Order: sequence, then structure tokens, then C-alpha cells
Amino acid sequence: MDSDLNLGLERRIGKRSAAVIEKHLGITTVGGLLNYFPRRYLNRGELTPISEVPLDEEVTLIARVVSSSTRAMRARRGSLTDVVISDDAGTGLPGTLKVSFFNGFRAKAELQPGRRAMFSGKVTRYGGSLGLTNPDFLLLDEDPDTPGMDPEKLAAMPIPVYPATAKLTSWSIQKVIATLLDTVELEVLPDPLPAEIAAREKFLPVADAYRLIHAPQTAPDWQRARDRFRYQEALVLQSALARRRAQLAAEEATARRPAADGLLTAFDRQLPFTLTAGQAAVGKTLAAELAQDSPMNRLLQGEVGSGKTIVALRAMLQVVDAGGQAALLAPTEVLAAQHFESIRRTLGPLSRDGLLGGFGPDAVQVTLLTGSMPTAARKQAMLDAASGTAGIVIGTHALLSDNVSFYDLGLIVVDEQHRFGVEQRDVLRSKASKPPHLLVMTATPIPRTVAMTVFGDLETSILDELPAGRAPITTHVVGLAEHPAWLGRLWSRSREEIDAGHQVYIVCPKIGTDDDGDFSPGEAEPSAADLEGENGARELASVTAVVEQLRDEPALAGVPVAPLHGRQDPVLKSETMTSFTANQTKVLVSTTVIEVGVDVHNATLMVILDADRFGISQLHQLRGRVGRGGLPGTCLLVTTLEQGHPSRRRLEAVAATTDGFELSQEDLKLRREGDILGASQSGGRSTLKLLRVLEHEDVIARARQDAWQIVGADPSLGAHPVLAGAIDEYLNPEKEAFLERG
Repeated sequence: MDSDLNLGLERRIGKRSAAVIEKHLGITTVGGLLNYFPRRYLNRGELTPISEVPLDEEVTLIARVVSSSTRAMRARRGSLTDVVISDDAGTGLPGTLKVSFFNGFRAKAELQPGRRAMFSGKVTRYGGSLGLTNPDFLLLDEDPDTPGMDPEKLAAMPIPVYPATAKLTSWSIQKVIATLLDTVELEVLPDPLPAEIAAREKFLPVADAYRLIHAPQTAPDWQRARDRFRYQEALVLQSALARRRAQLAAEEATARRPAADGLLTAFDRQLPFTLTAGQAAVGKTLAAELAQDSPMNRLLQGEVGSGKTIVALRAMLQVVDAGGQAALLAPTEVLAAQHFESIRRTLGPLSRDGLLGGFGPDAVQVTLLTGSMPTAARKQAMLDAASGTAGIVIGTHALLSDNVSFYDLGLIVVDEQHRFGVEQRDVLRSKASKPPHLLVMTATPIPRTVAMTVFGDLETSILDELPAGRAPITTHVVGLAEHPAWLGRLWSRSREEIDAGHQVYIVCPKIGTDDDGDFSPGEAEPSAADLEGENGARELASVTAVVEQLRDEPALAGVPVAPLHGRQDPVLKSETMTSFTANQTKVLVSTTVIEVGVDVHNATLMVILDADRFGISQLHQLRGRVGRGGLPGTCLLVTTLEQGHPSRRRLEAVAATTDGFELSQEDLKLRREGDILGASQSGGRSTLKLLRVLEHEDVIARARQDAWQIVGADPSLGAHPVLAGAIDEYLNPEKEAFLERG
């Protein structure tokens, strides 16, 4: 009877509580709330080490009050109550945190020195020390929920801490879940784990696991419950991937066998360089898979500049030789145009432009299709794709529009896959009469556990050696907090590079002064400093402001500077890139539109302003734009954050190594759990609940083996209806988007 899990919450906890939970957590069903697990557990007998409290995060902690004082505010009406809390019985030594309450009458009355309380709020930094502003709090000296309990038992009883919001505290969530546990018939809930696996792993029954993860009496209670649900999550996820892979393998594709003496042979003959061993090995694998009559589904990982495009182009030529067409889907018009130019340049005389006729043995027509093309050119490109005249069609999401069709689409190459959702990929697949072969390329290195978890339905190939001619890139963190004079040095350093005949990228997090960049975190609770008017919010560098500033900068007098960003007219964008590529524009001030694929060999210096606003993989991608022409590259990561700020750790990690795989591991360690699989767009909650891809590799590997056995014996999961139901429940649209990234 799995109906209880799908029941509306109001049926079990009442309309009022259900409305609060839906508003703040977005959860509407019994199963949704039962599976809203605690993030961690506090021991009510112990104080939380304040040194471990993370900056800029919602925290729940237990501490003792050391002192309390109230004063009238200077800049506005009202009072400010400052409470100092400590993790060491109130000596006031290191391990203290300042808690400020605006008009905090209850705090003033209740938070007296010596009292122990649980606090919940966002940690901010002010005046060099950590603090909380207007947190919720709960006195722990007496616990109204557990009257008459043995004090020793009470002290040992863990307090579950739930992922809370600014308006809904952890203990409010705990109370609602306690009501739910009392009203749901846990004993009859279905168990997705096959009985033999549960027995082998000695897992708790599902009813006990729900009780003990939410209301443990001792620490081993929640540990056993969490182990069970973590494995269950891994098994559901891996079974979904295994089932998808089995479905793909069962589809029938058109085999595209290599031709004895076709375009690919001619192309290899005219290549001015030798393929690296990695390129040759991956090429062999792709050639064999394209020749099968089940669709290839492969992920090709390779560092920026590792030569993925040549590998993909050789696969496309094999398909064209076999009478099919290949489509290359790029995330931006700038990148699509660059691919178009570079592929035609690489093909040389083998690229046939604008000539009608079938596929000749000596040339292939390469066609560009983007949304901003003039109508006549776009119509001609669509006609070429539909008639089969175009063997290779390169484009943006314009390729996905309803009126674009193909004569015989045999291979889809998706560049920088993380920019595309599942729907877009499926739309393109549907344009082929039979399932096409699929090659997904990414320059963002993916740790093995993530590849196993996220791209588990794709076979993976890795290009890890750089072709000859790639020069090293040196990266430095430029800390303006400790060296304000270095700002001027940035521009004179840029001038030195330009005087040496080279070019410079300057990257900003925002387009103009009126936008929040891509990083608007939403309405934040004001800090005590904001309330008193003491805090000037940090203005982030914007393309428009920096271009204005550089035009008046003496060190760059007479230097042609141009802006580039996503809101510009496509024609202007194209002209700007052409001018920069031709070395007419010397300094390009840009947003991250240049992050992927932009290839200007003469650019040797990149200055990233407010670099702390970007993620590790983004910084790694950006710096891959310099040092591409055999000239050494330099990347300067500029930040106004003070030393020791958590966000500077990211910058130091990027400066310390150019090994993308090492950085991707570091990236996962440093990111908040909500971002691990790119789920931050969904409000910051992790796509995974209890699994952590770096920490639980053994669990994922074990579950993967079980899942392959289950699906291998029963591809439709007919004998495992509860597991099949759990997969459908687990794969909401957001998870499907990352699961089906192919």
C-alpha cells in the first residue's frame, strides 16, 4: 500500500502545518516529508565548536550565553541587543560568537548569562569576526517535549538538525515530522530494497529506519537508519541508470561502417600533425561503436585543448562516408560560429561550400544554422539539412526548432553537455528516423564517482594528454584587500602584454551596474552592520563600468578596448569576436560568454575580476582561453575578499594546479551539497539526499553492481514493482535532467 507516501500532507498533519511546509520547503506529500532527512545531529549535552561554524550558511548550533547588552541604535529608531555566546562554559576565550537582535525584546529577557540555547540563523562576518543576526533560538535548560525524562538519557539524546530556511527553523520542521510519524502507518510502507539485499546488508526494516532517522534515542540509532537510506538511494539511482542503459542498448540504430577510401581516409592523409595516442585510441573505439546497429552513447571528457574536436570530426566523417548526416550542437552562437570556421578550416579542400548535389567522395558540405542568421541564409541552411545536401550541420538550439528536419541524421555531437537539458537532447534525437548515435563532449573533468553517478548510462572515454604546442598557464591570486595598490598594476601589466604584440581578456561577473550578475542569492537577512548603516555593499565589476574605466586608464591610453556579453545584438557580438581574433581589438572585456571554445591564439593574459564569484570549474574553463598558440599564458584571479575567507580557498585551489581532474575533486569538496550535481538552480537543495559522490564511492559501487544484476535479470523490473515505483518517484523532472545528460 504505497498510497500513504503519495497522500497529501494535510491529510496527516492538518491544513495549517501542511501549508507552512509547502510554502517553505515545497513539499506536498507524506513521502516527501518522510524523506526530508536531517542534515546532521547535535548532542544536547555538548556545545557546538564555534571554530567549525561555516561562513555564509544557515546553521543550527548549541551554545551558552556569556553576556548580553542592549543599546539604542545610532542610524535609526529602535534598539540592538548584542549577546555573546560561547562553546566553552562561558570563559569568553576564543570560541565566542556575537549574536545581534534588532528590537530583540524576547532575546533580552530570555538569553541571560549562563543559559544554554540552540540558535538557528545565517553566519555572517562583521568587523573581522563571525556573527549571527536575528537568529531563531530555543532555550534548552528545560525541554517541554520530554517532561520527567531521566536527565542523563535526555543529555545523550541526539537533536536532528534539518536543512532549514530563514523563515522555518530546524526545530519547527522536527515538530511537524514528529506529528507525521505518529499519524502514518509506517509498518505498511513498501520497501524498494529487495529482501535478499536488505538481509545481506543487515539493514533495519523500513518502518524502524524512518522512526530512528527522525527521532533517534542514541547516536547508533540514526547511523543505522542513515546507512539504510543511503544504500537505498544509491540502488534506486543506479537501477534507473542501468534500466536506461538497457533501454538504449535495445534500440536499433543504423550502423555507419567505415568506408574503404572515403572522406575520413582523405582527411587523415592531409592532417598536418600526428594524432596523439589518446586521440587514436578513442577514435578506434568510436569507429567500432558507430559500425554497430545499436546506438553509441558515449561521453568524451578532455581538458581544454586536448583535441576533442578532431576526434569528433573524424567520427562525423565516418557517418558522412556511410551516407548519413552529423549534427553538432553548441551552447552559444559564438561557439557555433567558431566550430563552423575551425571545422571548415581543418577540412580544407574536403569542405564543399554551397554546391548542390549528393555526397561526393572528395568533399562534404558544412552548414551553420543559428537563430540570428538572416532569413534567406537560414532558409537555405534548413533546406540543405532537410535535403541531405549538408553532411555536417553545426548550430545552437536553433537546430531544435520544429521546422528544422534532417534527411538522415546519423550522429549527434553535443558540445559542453552541462549547458543542455534532457528535453533539448531528446528533441534532436527525435529528428532521426532511427535512434542516432550520440557523442557528448565536455571539457569539465568529472571525477570517476560522478561519472558513475550522473553519466552512468553513457560509456566514458578520456583524453588526458595535451597536443604539442600547448604552453603552460601560470595562475596567481591578486588579493586587493591586502594589496590595494595592485589594482593599478593590473592595467600596466596588461599594457606590457599588448606592447609585446599580444592580447588580453578581462572577465567580469556582471554585464551592467543595474544587474546582479548570475549570482543573485535572493533576499538576505540584513546584518547588524547593515541595520546601523555601517556596511557598504560590495559593488561587483561589470563589463560596462570596466570598459568606461579602461578608456580613461592612462596605462591603456590608445589601446582598442571592446565589450562582449550575452545581451548584445548577435551581429555586434560576431563583429567584436572577429575584430579580437584579427588582433584589431587588443582588450576584450567580457562576461563568461568566452568560457567555452573561444580560440584566439594571440591572447596571453586573462584578468578575472571578482574571481571569487565564479566556481572552480568555471575558472578552470576560463583560463583555458589563454596560452593556446604556443605562447605562455597568465591568469590573474582578482578578489577583494580578505585572506582566510572560505571563497578564497577556491581561488587558491585553482592557482595551485592546472590538473582539471584534481580541481574537479577539490570543487566537489568545497561546494555546498546542493550544488554537487548542478542542482543549485532548484533552490539549492541537493539532488542527492544522503549520498555524497566523493565520500561514498564504495556504497555507489556496491549498489551499481546490485542494480546491474537486478536489471540484467529483469530489464522491465516487473518482479520489483516497488523499486520501479521508487525510480519513477525519484526521477522528478529536475533529476531526470541530470540523469539523462546524454
